Amino acid sequence: MGNTSSTNKVSAQDRSILDLKVQRDKLQQYQRKITIITDRETEIAKECLRNGQKPKALLALRRKKFQESLLAKTDQQLEQLQRLMSDVEFAAVQKDVMYGLQQGTAVLKQIHAEMGGIEKVEKLMEDNAEARAYQREISDMLGGQLSNQEEDEVEDELAAMSREVDGSELSERDKLPDVPQDEVASPQQKTTAKMARQGKEHAEPLAA
Repeated sequence: MGNTSSTNKVSAQDRSILDLKVQRDKLQQYQRKITIITDRETEIAKECLRNGQKPKALLALRRKKFQESLLAKTDQQLEQLQRLMSDVEFAAVQKDVMYGLQQGTAVLKQIHAEMGGIEKVEKLMEDNAEARAYQREISDMLGGQLSNQEEDEVEDELAAMSREVDGSELSERDKLPDVPQDEVASPQQKTTAKMARQGKEHAEPLAA
């Protein structure tokens, strides 16, 4: 009579599937929020280049690359776990799944820490003692976090951005009106010239 304990019991596979869903939902929320931050980091990099602050521009782009890489790698890891959990022989891969979920939780906490808000991002371009300390902290944190390929991609992005900024500045200068090459007449010279023209106009009828 009634349900047996085996019927009510939630399997380890069911719990893992639920945990994975929670992690993927969190990751999607972080992806939407962190896009606002990475967009601002791109703008800051451009502003720093315009101000001749290349090291700050590079730091902003390195941090952006780290955040994007962190999200992409976590997404790939969760996809792999999803494939493992759909395996009919779940018991054989259960340890791998549990370890993967633990890793996913740790990385999600790391991503959450990266979402410190726009006010922290703004410190990347500020020039006071607190901001400089924060910039050093970010630079130290990024040391060894990016692969050689990712560092190369950041350098390429910085070079392309530099060309874009230089090109836009040249374009703005092209729009400025040309400075007249002839010497600009002073008010006194303009008055003298006007009187000379008037005198000539009065003299012409008399000559006729």
